[in-house]
Amino acid sequence: MPIRVNIDMMLAKRKMSAGELSQRVGITPANLSVLKNNKAKAIRFSTLEALCRVLDCQPADILEYTKE
Repeated sequence: MPIRVNIDMMLAKRKMSAGELSQRVGITPANLSVLKNNKAKAIRFSTLEALCRVLDCQPADILEYTKE
């Protein structure tokens, strides 16, 4: 899929663990793992908004379009 999810990069920049992020966003660690490993087929805007709020970033910091 040409959309890449860069949550690991944002976690490293914010010095935050995946467990802390999942708890603060309100999603399960398993669902966060699906996103982090680029296995998700969709993301709710409410989840994207929560990720951006917690990570203090823009959607483009998390989602990247790549030509494959």
